[in-house]
Amino acid sequence: MKPQLIIFAVLIAAYIVYNFFFQVLDDKTNTAINIGFGSILFGYIAFMAYSLLKKMKK
Repeated sequence: MKPQLIIFAVLIAAYIVYNFFFQVLDDKTNTAINIGFGSILFGYIAFMAYSLLKKMKK
């Protein structure tokens, strides 16, 4: 489980770094990128929960 948490921390750090330093000037594109990042983060949370439940089942 630890490698998954490290990957999740890296994804969150990338999201924060993007929003502070590398934002696109176009509002629509910036919003689309933020929605994409959010979708990836929530998808990874779902993956971690699924793998945890799978481990608990054994």
